[in-house]
Amino acid sequence: MAFEALGAFLDDYLELPVAGRDGEVRTYRIEDPSAEDGIRIERITTMAARLAAGGSVDTAPALDDDEEMDLYRMCLGEAYEPLRADLSWGRFRHVALTAMMWITADRETAEQYWATGNAPGKAPNREARRSAKRASSAKGAASTTKKRASTSGTRAGSARPRKGAAAPH
Repeated sequence: MAFEALGAFLDDYLELPVAGRDGEVRTYRIEDPSAEDGIRIERITTMAARLAAGGSVDTAPALDDDEEMDLYRMCLGEAYEPLRADLSWGRFRHVALTAMMWITADRETAEQYWATGNAPGKAPNREARRSAKRASSAKGAASTTKKRASTSGTRAGSARPRKGAAAPH
């Protein structure tokens, strides 16, 4: 059995629709990085994963601001400058991290991150947790089952005399 040409099942780019600062949605194309950049991205993210898994800070130093932006530049390629000019920091970072998930894992992982803002297997972000709480609170409020009244301090069937009234004989 001979191998077919590589490429039919690989994604060579991502196209991500993003609303810019002006409110207009633009689709940005992010190309697959060069082999050299891909290796560097893998090395950086592997160190970060080791640190997150409880590794020593000494063995996996945190990225400084310049190194973080360099990582984003490698992940975004030619789309880096237009994205940086058009987007707020939060949207820029989300696009860059989506590209990083695609590069280091696969398209499905990137799609999950794109939709949720969480790496697969991570706890939901604060907004998702809050909306889940609101949804479960709303469900509880819709219940038609009445709660049983408290009976603490009372005896069934005994009438209390009113102040100033004579006790029944």
